[in-house]
Amino acid sequence: MSTPNNRIIVAIDGFSSSGKSTMARRLASKIGYRYIDSGAMYRAVTLYGLDTGLINADNLIDTEALVAALPSIVIDFAPQPDGSQHTLLNGRDVEEEIRRLRVSNAVSPVAAIPQVRHALVAMQQALGRERGIVMDGRDIGTTVFPDAELKIFVDASAQTRARRRFKEMIEKGAQVSYEDILANVVHRDHIDRTREESPLRRADDAIAIDNSEMTIEEQDEWLMERFLEATSGSKH
Repeated sequence: MSTPNNRIIVAIDGFSSSGKSTMARRLASKIGYRYIDSGAMYRAVTLYGLDTGLINADNLIDTEALVAALPSIVIDFAPQPDGSQHTLLNGRDVEEEIRRLRVSNAVSPVAAIPQVRHALVAMQQALGRERGIVMDGRDIGTTVFPDAELKIFVDASAQTRARRRFKEMIEKGAQVSYEDILANVVHRDHIDRTREESPLRRADDAIAIDNSEMTIEEQDEWLMERFLEATSGSKH
């Protein structure tokens, strides 16, 4: 849809389980852009910490050791035939593992470590050098790509987001409870909003959407309209 000389950066931020990854992935597939799930990168670092014992069973982090290990953590993405991508950690496909509650319960404290954020932001900015990407996360429009041509901020109620996440995990065969998922969502919201390093907030020039009552198709249509406006030079 976009020619090489007018390819832009689309930054989609929002709360956990707000549907931003689905929106970003589906838009990227339709417009021929590369999709980058920045949250998967933080989850991959968290999984590394859990698997190596740098994060213990109580989610206590050996921050110094985890930071020291960052140069040996290689994160990449493998495109899939359906337009999605799988996250690779040091060459291993960890897409399924990083979505489990074990990682979800530990990822926010890891993402709040300044050195981790600095390392991953640098990786994310490198991925966007050639433009033509859709990236979602918590600080894409505020920190990673503050000059992105299109910024979206996605919200939905905590209960709605917990229901979505619960349904998704049950469909994958996970043994989880709605109450645990809701508690995780609320806890992550608090950490994401209050951390000192790049807290979750809406960029001043981001377009907000509350998708609590929207279908995926309605989200897709709304986002495509915003993309067409951004690439045609139209005002929102």
